[in-house]
Amino acid sequence: MADHGTPKYSTAPGNDYAEHESTYNLFIWLTKWTIGIVAAVLVMMFLFLT
Repeated sequence: MADHGTPKYSTAPGNDYAEHESTYNLFIWLTKWTIGIVAAVLVMMFLFLT
């Protein structure tokens, strides 16, 4: 079998981990708010449509 060597993404220059982390934190923040808003809409639908 061929020797594949080290993956390029782990040794590539210019990996901006701070930007990756801030993007991930934004994703988590938006996910939390989206779940909260959907839950609130479902509760209001239950209260007002039954």
